[in-house]
Amino acid sequence: MFTCDICGQSGLSEPDMKMHILIVHEENEYSCPICNLSGISYDELMFHIEISHSEVKPVDDGRIICPIDEEKDSNASLQTSSLAQSKPKKVPAHTQFEVNRMEESKPEELKPEEVQMSCSASPNCERPFRQNVNRKSESKILIQSEAVHGLLSGTVWRQPEQKLCDNHKGSKHNGLCSSSEESVKFDAPECPFCGQIGNSGEDLNEHVKTKHAEMLESPQKGDGKQYPCPMCKLVFANCQILQEHVDLHLAESKDEECVLADRQFAQRLQEEEERQRKAFEMKREREEFQKLQQQYGLDNRGGYKQQAMHNMERAVARGQMNPAEYHRRRAEVMETLALGEDDGRTRTSGIIRALNEYYQRNGTEIRHVFLCAETDHYHASVGDKGWGCGYRNFQMLLSSLMKMEEYKRDLQDVVIPCIPKLQAMIEEAWKDGFDPQGAAQFKNKLRGTRAWIGATEVYSLLTFLRIKCQIVDFHHPTGPSDTHPRLFEWLKQFYSSGKDPGLRLQSRIIWTNKPPIYLQHHGHSRTIIGIEERNNGTLCLLIFDPGNQEMQKLLRRDLTGVNLKMIRRFIGSMKHKQYQIVAVNGFLSAEEKNARKHASAVLTAEKVP
Repeated sequence: MFTCDICGQSGLSEPDMKMHILIVHEENEYSCPICNLSGISYDELMFHIEISHSEVKPVDDGRIICPIDEEKDSNASLQTSSLAQSKPKKVPAHTQFEVNRMEESKPEELKPEEVQMSCSASPNCERPFRQNVNRKSESKILIQSEAVHGLLSGTVWRQPEQKLCDNHKGSKHNGLCSSSEESVKFDAPECPFCGQIGNSGEDLNEHVKTKHAEMLESPQKGDGKQYPCPMCKLVFANCQILQEHVDLHLAESKDEECVLADRQFAQRLQEEEERQRKAFEMKREREEFQKLQQQYGLDNRGGYKQQAMHNMERAVARGQMNPAEYHRRRAEVMETLALGEDDGRTRTSGIIRALNEYYQRNGTEIRHVFLCAETDHYHASVGDKGWGCGYRNFQMLLSSLMKMEEYKRDLQDVVIPCIPKLQAMIEEAWKDGFDPQGAAQFKNKLRGTRAWIGATEVYSLLTFLRIKCQIVDFHHPTGPSDTHPRLFEWLKQFYSSGKDPGLRLQSRIIWTNKPPIYLQHHGHSRTIIGIEERNNGTLCLLIFDPGNQEMQKLLRRDLTGVNLKMIRRFIGSMKHKQYQIVAVNGFLSAEEKNARKHASAVLTAEKVP
C-alpha cells in the first residue's frame, strides 16, 4: 500500500495512488513561474501574478527585478518572506536572463479589502494571464525565425510556453523546488524585427502590423535574421536572395539531369555500336569459317563420287561431253569405287627414266643431279580437282615403294588405291589408334567428304602400313627474302647419303634407290623426286605437282630445258612460311609400329633449325 507524501492519505494501491495524484494534486495545484510560490489553484495563481508581478521589468545586467525587491523597506500590501536566491540557468541566447525570486504569502492571508484594492489598481486585472501550465512535460520554445514565418504567412503568433519546476513530489521544503537547479525559464513573445517583448500573441501581431508593415510588404529589405539553404546549408540575410539561390540549385539540377540524359543516350549509342560491331565480326568470322570449310572440303557437299558426277553432268550440259561418253565414264567411276583401285586414267609412268636420259645428253651447267627411284605421276581428276593433292601425292609415293625390291615383298598385296579407298584406309588407321587428335579434327570421318589431308595423315597411314618414315618441320625461313636454304641442304644430304656415296658422286647423274619425298606447305602439297646441284653451287628441286596435267611432255625424245621448267623449283621460288616433309627410310617391326602408334597420341616432328 502507498501513502501520499503531499496530503498524507494512506491505504492506496499503486493505480489508486496514480489516480489520486493526477486528480487531487496535479490538476488542482500550480506554481508561480517567477517566484517559488506553489500549491495553489489556477485562479489563485492568476490573481497572484496580476497582484505581485504586474510590473516585472528587466535591468541592464540581464536580470528581471520584481518591484517588491525595490520596496521591501516600505509598507506594502503583501508581506514578503526571506528572499530565495538561486543560481541562473542557461536558456536560449535571445531569452537569457536571471530571475530574483522571493517567497510569496498565500492568498488566504490577504484581506478582502486588499484584494479588492489590488485588483482595481492593476491595469491587467480585466485581462488575466490565461496560460495552461503542465508541470509534467516541458513546453517547446519557438525561435524567432518561426515568428517571422508566421507573420509573413498571416498566422497568429503563439505565445511561447513556460518551463516550470515540478515540486509536488517529495516537496517538504516550504514550496521550494527540490531540484539542484532552481532556475526558471521564461520566454515572452518577442518581435522578430525590433526585439520588443509583448504580453500576448495578439498584441505582438498588432505591433508587427503597425510598426513593421513596410518590412512585411518588402521582405527583401532584410529582417535581421538568417535563413539557411536547405540544399547546401549556406546562410542568407533575406528570403528573396534565398529564393534566388534555391532557384539556381534547381536550375543546376535540371542541367545535371540533361547531362545525365545525354550521357545515357551516348552510352546507349555506344552499346548499340558495340553490338553491331560484334554482330558484324561474328558474321564475318562465320563466312570465313564457311569458306575454309568449303576450301578444305568440310562443308558436307559430298565427296569424290558426287563431285565426279556433277562435273560430268556440267560437261554434258556445256557440250564438252556427249551423253554416250558420260554414261561410259560414269560406269567406270562406279566400277573404280567398287574395286577401290585407281583406274590409272591420271597416271603418267616413265618420267624418271626420261629425265635420266635427258641429263645424259644435256645439262653441262649441272655439276650433280640426284634422282629418286622410279615414280609414277598422278594428277587430279574430275572427282578430286581442288582438294585431292594430298591423296595424289600419296599415290606417287606408294607407286615408287611398290617398284623397289626392299618394299615390294611387304606391299605385294597392296594396289594403288583410289581416293575414296585412301580415305577409308586413313579412317582405319585412326580406329587402330593413330593420331587421335587429327581424327578428332576430322570427326573420325573422311569418306564422303572433300577433306584435305596433310603430312600427319600421310605419316599415320604409312606407319599403319608398317613403313618407317619421319616428319621434318622447317617451321620458319632460314635465308634472306624468306627463303629456306636449310630445306635444300637437307634434301641434298638425304639423297647423297647411302652406300659408297664417294663412288657414286664420281658420276654427274646419281639415280638413287630412295623413294620420293612428300612435301607439304600451306594450301598445297607436292612430291620431290630429285635435286640439281649446279656448277655455281646453287640447288634446284625437281618436283611432281598433282595439279600439272601436262607431264606427258617430259616423255618426248626432243625434251629440252624449257620443258623442265614445269618441275624445277629454285630457292627463290620457295617462300612459304613453313614446309613439312615426310621421308621414308625403311620398314617397321610390329614392336616399332606399336611404339609409334602410342607416340602418335601427341604427334611431334623434327624441327629444322
